[in-house]
Amino acid sequence: MTDFPVTALRSVELGTPDLAASVDFYTRVWGLDVVAEAGGKVFLAATGEDFHVLELKQSDRAELRKVTFRVRSADDLTALFASTVAAGCAVLREVGPADAPSGGERFVIREPQGSVLEFVFGDQRREGRVVANRPYRLAHVNINSAGIEALSDFYRQTLGFRLTDRSKLMAFLCCNADHHAVVLAEAPTNGLNHVAFLMPDLESVMRGSGRVVDQGYPIGWGVGRHGPGDNVFAYFVDPQGVVAEYTAEVLQVDKDYRFRGPDEWVWPPGRTDHWGIAPPKSEACKKAQISIGFSGA
Repeated sequence: MTDFPVTALRSVELGTPDLAASVDFYTRVWGLDVVAEAGGKVFLAATGEDFHVLELKQSDRAELRKVTFRVRSADDLTALFASTVAAGCAVLREVGPADAPSGGERFVIREPQGSVLEFVFGDQRREGRVVANRPYRLAHVNINSAGIEALSDFYRQTLGFRLTDRSKLMAFLCCNADHHAVVLAEAPTNGLNHVAFLMPDLESVMRGSGRVVDQGYPIGWGVGRHGPGDNVFAYFVDPQGVVAEYTAEVLQVDKDYRFRGPDEWVWPPGRTDHWGIAPPKSEACKKAQISIGFSGA
């Protein structure tokens, strides 16, 4: 496998204009647990080893405030910091103790297209367990980009990710055996497309989706199976307009995985997924996927 300095997507931070409503959705409906509150933020965990996978903070609008990646070593953390500075990123926090309850060392930058990225090493882990119908960890974050090739180059050349596949509108990047941890989507403006949470299996995607539907949140797209990554999916729009995905069965890749380009990732007319059964994406979901900006942008 490629020698990755970044080893995992750990967590995301969302700004929300109604913190109580967002906490209620992501706990009672989505299946996460509150594990800490500090610095005006609520930290929520899935059932896996990460201390938290989601941070929620009161803000004037729904926004993506930060994406956090875990780094392989202290030396890699220092080297990545130097690489991001050399690439023209704005430094928001230099290498030092993390201020989240999970601890560890971290640095925070804003990459040239506007998203805030945090890199951590030595953060606290939990004793994870697989729980049916509940999220285990984050699977990927999908970022909208008006300059997708430049952002793809940044993730590959500066952060050490690998491009696994490229469809007509999306670039899929990995930093471990998962087919993708970051997806870049061609869009008119930069921002958040969606956040995907890994479920234990297909059955959990189905039953978890049923729970969310029972609470009054319709499926925005799915249930279906993607092409690149071969993962099962179901998309929802949370109360503040953020798109969240349940996914499972993400393709595992190694150094011998063959890259496929836009000419190979094509569907028959009218099909939106690999199975050919997913109905068209709802208008509400399509709108939400291009409506969430970056904090400070």
